[in-house]
Amino acid sequence: MNTLELANYGPVIPVIVINHIDDAVPIAESLLEGGIRVLEITMRSECALDAISLINDKLPESITGAGTLRTAADALKAKQAGSKFAVSPGFTKTLSDECKKINLPLLPGVSTGSEVMMAADEGYNFLKLFPAVAVGGIPLLKGFSGPFANIKFCPTGGVKVDTASEFLALPNVPVCGGTWLTPDELIQQKNWSAITKLAKEASSIKV
Repeated sequence: MNTLELANYGPVIPVIVINHIDDAVPIAESLLEGGIRVLEITMRSECALDAISLINDKLPESITGAGTLRTAADALKAKQAGSKFAVSPGFTKTLSDECKKINLPLLPGVSTGSEVMMAADEGYNFLKLFPAVAVGGIPLLKGFSGPFANIKFCPTGGVKVDTASEFLALPNVPVCGGTWLTPDELIQQKNWSAITKLAKEASSIKV
């Protein structure tokens, strides 16, 4: 998989934190019902890898990947859990080399022009801008469009449902990442229908 293909499945990739394994499948089912197939499960919880494996097993139509990869060891664990892709908050050659070695498609994070150049040198033309709003958001992406005309970005971090369309209107933004689809409050309430509603709103965002 070329990670840019992820954009073919909808305008938003949800960034999901799963703290309890019993919530994994209901969360994924709710998002799928709302039209969201690409799921980024962040490795910020103890059950994240188990959640990826479980979702892949129970819901093979999902395209489930691991987020917040920082080390080569993270990449290997994500691959072993069945991740179809990986996302990192920053870029290192060590992580990149490991992902290439184990054939794990990587969407690496960047926040500066220098990092964009380093990632491009390693063959990446689709990058995660993170934390998008904090580092400059739309003005920064407009600025990048000149010197990095061949690079596409997935802005993540601070993007909301009411601002996503503004990001997606940029020619170098085919998809954006969002945490708003699976808020902790709704997960704790097990309000799966509300998550499905958020997913439907996200999947129907117009540019």
